Parts: sequence; structure tokens; C-alpha cells
Amino acid sequence: MAENKRDYYEVLGVDRNADDAALKKAYRALAKKYHPDTNPGDAEAEKKFKEASEAYSVLSDPEKRRQYDQFGHAAFDGGAGGAGGFGGFGGFDFNGADMGDIFGDIFGDIFGGRGGRSSARYNGPMKGANLRTSIRITFEEAIFGCEKEIEINFKEECASCHGTGAKAGTSPETCPKCNGKGKIMYTQQSLFGQVQNVQTCPDCGGTGKIIKEKCPDCRGTGYITRKKKFKVNIPAGIDDGMSVRLSGAGEPGVNGGERGDLLVEAVVSKHPVFIRKDTSIFSTVPISFATAALGGTIRIKTVDGQVEYEVRPGTQTDTKVRLKGKGVPSLRNRNQRGDHYVTLVVQVPEKMTEAQKEALRKFDDVMNGRASETKETKKKGLFK
Repeated sequence: MAENKRDYYEVLGVDRNADDAALKKAYRALAKKYHPDTNPGDAEAEKKFKEASEAYSVLSDPEKRRQYDQFGHAAFDGGAGGAGGFGGFGGFDFNGADMGDIFGDIFGDIFGGRGGRSSARYNGPMKGANLRTSIRITFEEAIFGCEKEIEINFKEECASCHGTGAKAGTSPETCPKCNGKGKIMYTQQSLFGQVQNVQTCPDCGGTGKIIKEKCPDCRGTGYITRKKKFKVNIPAGIDDGMSVRLSGAGEPGVNGGERGDLLVEAVVSKHPVFIRKDTSIFSTVPISFATAALGGTIRIKTVDGQVEYEVRPGTQTDTKVRLKGKGVPSLRNRNQRGDHYVTLVVQVPEKMTEAQKEALRKFDDVMNGRASETKETKKKGLFK
């Protein structure tokens, strides 16, 4: 009875302010999950399916939803001035509820191939599929852009049949199975009676045409595959994994549709010195201890060539400096560039001569105040 029924909003898993789209989405998910055709012999699944269907039939109808919001389940039990019980399967009906495309989608998913008017494939013009390929470029080519040439397998219209696929002197005929529509309608028996679905014609593949005598050159495809070269303009600032689109260089269209596109992915080689992150470039430059301590001019390699940089006296190792505007150009605005960040690392010599070692010891003595102590020690030893 009414008191044993769950709240319709709770059944669908939506809040009370849910719009029609949210209700439809929630119900479709539940209907697919608990539909008896996908759960044969499962009484609990059938129960939940009926429960969800009843909830949606009420909430998808504005007037019934208004009554339900005001009176609850009592609105349909003949009480509280309600409209009385529902007719139809399981004590409810679907009048006012847009169930057609919902069940079309559900049955299309269950029985293979998406059914319903939204997914039927028509024999009108359709754009061809996109093709993908890749091209390797250097780090510098990615920074400044370049022009490359690629070669791909390209389908050209067959010169013998001019793309019809039919042998010379013949023409494609209207498909007798679908009468040239490219789709067929079939009926299935379901829990709710007969359901009508639409699918692509299996005989003509959705083209609406049948080729009885195929062209011997293209074997009925209408196209010949040949090697073809294309020039690709790589824009400055492209990064590894990005693609350049060549419009109309993809697969041929269907029934007079336009060609698809060719997507050329850039594979950028690593650089031995530079590391890129977005529009910034990073590198490490070693400097001598003397330069770090006293300061001085060093030369730093950038993508634009060598630049001079003035090291400040007392520079510590791992000091980071920024070379403004020496990074990667922006893809949106080539006049804007990122920056180049350089880490200065004080270099410690691995091998030294005896003279260098002695000089370093004297320097260390001076820095630690041991030079004067050594002189005093020598004086005392002399007088003694």
C-alpha cells in the first residue's frame, strides 16, 4: 500500500528540485541496470525496475508530480482529492512520460547497436574519419617552428568508376532491403509489449545502394590507395604530444560527405642541455669558485645562442637566475615568450697540481686566521 512505498525521489536517487533531464538520466541508468531482459529470472531486479518505472512515470509528468509533491502517494490511492489509481502494467501507466527514446536507447544497448531515432544511421552525406600520424622534430624546431614533409597512404577517387565502386557501364542500385533509406525498422517483444527499433541496413551498410558488379580496379570501394606527400607547418612553441590538423587529408566521406582530417602528432626529441616546461626553459651552468667568490662575466647557452651574464660577488651554489624572454614562444601569440631559468652551480675541481693545492691551503689558512699563528710559531722556534 501507499505507506509501504518508498519516496519516488529516493527511488530515482534525485533531489526534489531535479529537472526533467536529471530525472530522465537517473531513470535510464536504473532501467538499464534492472531491466528483466538483462536480469532473467531475478525477481528482485524486476521489482526494482517496476519501482523505478513507476517513480519516473509520476515525476516526469508535471501535473502528477505536482499532486505527488502535495499529497504524496495518497494522491494516487483515491484519497486527498487525488486523481485515482493508474491503469496499465503493474498499477501505473506511462501517459505523459517521454519513454520512447529511453526504451529505444535501453533496448538498443541490450540487443546490440544503439536503437532509437537519435542513433539511427541515415544514408545522407557523412564526413570521413580522421587519420593520425606522427613526426619527429628537434627541440629547436619545436621552439621556433618549421616546415616538414610527410608521406601517408591516401585514398584517392578511383579513376575507373569515379568513386561509385561500380564496374564501368553499370551503376549502383537502390538497396531492396531498406528501399534506399539506409536503415531498417524491426520489432521486439519486451516486458511492455512490442518495441520498435531502428538499425543500419545490414545489406548496404547504411548507404542505401547495392553494387552488383564491382569495379575491378578498386574492388567496389570507389577509392585507390596511394602514397601521397603533405607539407606540415609546425607552429613555433608546439610541445611534445600536440597535433597539427590538416583539413581534408583524412578518410573519404560517405555519400558525398566531406573528407576527414589528418592529425599529425609532434614527437619532440630531448635536448642534452635544456629542459622545457610549458613556455619556460631550464638549464644548469657550472661556474668556478673564483668567479662565484669574486664575481665576473660568464657566457650562458640559450636557444637564441650565447648570452653574457654578470655573476655577482659571493654567489652561492644553486643560485637561480632568470633570463627574461629567452623561453618558448606562446602558441597564441608568437610575440610573447616565456623565460629561461638558469641554476648556477659552483664547480669544485676534481684534480689539482701541487702548486694549486698549496695555494688553496694558504687561502684556507688566511680565511680561518691561521696564517698569523704560523708566523708566531716560527719566531718562537727561531729564538728558542
